[in-house]
Amino acid sequence: MNGPRQVPLRIAWLPGATLLLACVWLLLAAWPRSALIEPAASHRLLDHQGQWLAEVGGPAAGEYGYWALETVPERVALATLALEDARFERHPGVDGLAAVRALVQNLSCRCVRSGASTLAMQTVRLQDPRPRTLRGKLVEAVAAVLMTARHGREAVMQQYLRLVPYGNGSHGIAHAARYYLDKPVEDLSWAEIALLSAVPRAPARNNPLTADGHARAVRRAQRILAYLQQEAVIDQADLDLARRQLPALRLRPPGRRPAAAMHWVLEWQQRLERAPEDGGLVYTTLDLDLQHRLDATARGWMNAQYEGGAQQLTLMVVERETMAVRALVGSADYRGDSAGAMDFSRIARSPGSVIKPLLFAMALDRGDIQADTLLWDEPLEAPGVRNADRLHLGPLLPRQALANSRNVPAVSLVHQMGLEASYEFLREAGLHDSTRAARHYGAGLAIGTLPMRLRDVVQAYGMLANDGWLMPLRLREDQPVSGQKIIGEVASRQVTQMLADPMVRLPSFARMSALEYPWPVAVKTGTSQDVRDAWTVAYSSRYLVGAWMGRPDGRGMHRELRGLRTAELVQAALLELHGSEGRHASAFPRPPGHEQVSLCAQPTGNGHCPHRISEWLPADRTRRTPSPQTVTLPPLSDHQPARLRIAEPADGSVYYRHPDTPEDLQYVPVRLAGEVPGPQVLWHVDGRPFRLLPADEPLHLPMQPGRFRVHAELPWRPEQSAMVTITVR
Repeated sequence: MNGPRQVPLRIAWLPGATLLLACVWLLLAAWPRSALIEPAASHRLLDHQGQWLAEVGGPAAGEYGYWALETVPERVALATLALEDARFERHPGVDGLAAVRALVQNLSCRCVRSGASTLAMQTVRLQDPRPRTLRGKLVEAVAAVLMTARHGREAVMQQYLRLVPYGNGSHGIAHAARYYLDKPVEDLSWAEIALLSAVPRAPARNNPLTADGHARAVRRAQRILAYLQQEAVIDQADLDLARRQLPALRLRPPGRRPAAAMHWVLEWQQRLERAPEDGGLVYTTLDLDLQHRLDATARGWMNAQYEGGAQQLTLMVVERETMAVRALVGSADYRGDSAGAMDFSRIARSPGSVIKPLLFAMALDRGDIQADTLLWDEPLEAPGVRNADRLHLGPLLPRQALANSRNVPAVSLVHQMGLEASYEFLREAGLHDSTRAARHYGAGLAIGTLPMRLRDVVQAYGMLANDGWLMPLRLREDQPVSGQKIIGEVASRQVTQMLADPMVRLPSFARMSALEYPWPVAVKTGTSQDVRDAWTVAYSSRYLVGAWMGRPDGRGMHRELRGLRTAELVQAALLELHGSEGRHASAFPRPPGHEQVSLCAQPTGNGHCPHRISEWLPADRTRRTPSPQTVTLPPLSDHQPARLRIAEPADGSVYYRHPDTPEDLQYVPVRLAGEVPGPQVLWHVDGRPFRLLPADEPLHLPMQPGRFRVHAELPWRPEQSAMVTITVR
């Protein structure tokens, strides 16, 4: 007999090697898929009271959630496993019994009647979706076993509940609870848990926002509750209550992003893209109700300015004490014309005179000037610099120079403090990060040659309103309140008192305008060259409000659209903010160690003082100096009341313009008689200061058609000439 047939050695080990290679291949293919990935999570933006603003972030457009769970609520875990993977705690990641049962059922009906995917297998597929082939299922099963072994069942459950879709773009139970029910997952009732747990089986079919989908989800939720009662997880009372609640549950997602807050939402979206963080709720500082009201106010106000050449605006409201931004109107209309999609609070424009209070605060803090130092508003001090009204008012106290927004004294201050020092102070105050040399902007940075953003200007004004502490604008409620001391308490309070005094704005600004309020408000306007930009910043004891108006193309507007127009918008906002409580607003605090005194702005030789100004001076100075105090003026040649008389022209003179002579060469010379007791004369035309001139220089009154009333007076003295009337035809 022949012996057993010998199998060649090279053939005998082939099946084993093939099996080994297949196992190695499976392990190598499954190992990377067994890791727990962290997808980009979305953020749910809310206003400071919890009102929904928008959903931003996520791994792709229309996909939200993916919020991590620190711990899995037990009730959520039990409801999720009820119909999805009841043997989750007993299998290694693949349920052999379920696989055999599914195979028998599918073969008996020759269809796909049931599946055997465990929670771990579904997690692998959610992390890395691939075509459903036999080879893919094998890799998925091995990866599920590896995932369970590597990370543990609790971590697998957490990952599943982070990734699983709940329909309508929502992923993860934590996000779904907020998306549909606006509550934390820990606060869900049994009925709510069961309804949400019914959705992932078929998110499109069980969509709870459609009538059919909601009905299917409710039926599946009933099955989940019955299973939980059968397993003694819930008692009969809980089951009955949940069954009664289920049909009445209506899951409602938030609506569309509010158009009034689009700039705010987009800014937050960009911030979170630049600095990613864990997804979840973001309580921003915005007050959505206030935002809607001020957006409507700004639109109506902008429509009234459009014919004057204005096309855009921006308005910002900040809570003074915390620097929390409560409203931000980035443009007149986000969806409108004239670049409405741009947030103009982030565009640098010429600030005009709104920068002056900061420079005055710097000068007071450094001791370059005192509250009773005389500043000269006359052309010789700063050649080439003109005031907006083309007039000069002579010697002024800092309070008057700032309140009247005189350009010449402000530019002179920059020269006195030093251009480089002033430039660096503005940088320290957060107003610019320019790499250009200070000389590029020159001393004109005091009147707007250095472009700035509204939000930076408002933040810098917060330094004045908060005793010299520069605090960053707060955009979210959990952002800590912090700051840096930039100027002293005394200087910041002195400037605040100056900006809140309506009386000293005369003669440049009329009384009872939009600059005045029923309660203390510090306010400053600004207008750039050729009226390209109009600004106003104001603050009370509770709020800071800033506004800008202009054109996106940088062209000028009509002259009537100056800073006073934006003051109307700021006033409307502050009145809205304070409401009926405005009359109870706190007064601004006094500078520490200072006493309020009455300074004589126009002393006379006989001790009479017709014009006084209240000012805060150091207490030790006021006690050493007799009251009432007087400002030191240039010496006069005569301490007796001076007599001023206009020598020519005579009262009632009539002049005729010559049609062939250039207009700039046609003027009426106005001269005083005799020797004038003082170095300068302030000329008034029609009751308003017109020009400050040396005493021996005549006034050249331009020959414009009309009737003019002219008189002269000595600066800071009560003496003035009689009025003469001049007619030009």
